[in-house]
Amino acid sequence: MKRISSGGEFEAKVGYCRAVVAGGWVHVAGTVGQGSDVVAQCRSALATIKAALEEAGTDFAHVVRVTYILPDRTEFEPCWPILSEVFGENPPAATMIECGTIDPKYRIEIEVTALLPS
Repeated sequence: MKRISSGGEFEAKVGYCRAVVAGGWVHVAGTVGQGSDVVAQCRSALATIKAALEEAGTDFAHVVRVTYILPDRTEFEPCWPILSEVFGENPPAATMIECGTIDPKYRIEIEVTALLPS
């Protein structure tokens, strides 16, 4: 197994890493982003996820599952164009869950599972 850290503030506090590579898969932890609104946070979270995927040796085209977590489901639609841009040609299975995040300032959390290319 390979563990990938992004240096996020909660990794040390909670005891997890950004991603784990195991058995041909990359499991990226729920990732929040920085910014003043859900769109900025979505872009920021995806940038962090992209970096973890690249360090693991894969990319968004190999993502097979994505989970979106938002405290307010009505904020999801403004993110759709960004998500379509990132995943549009290689859409993964997806789920959106409405529930609280670790801090109310976070408007979206994104978790992905990707396949390592052969």
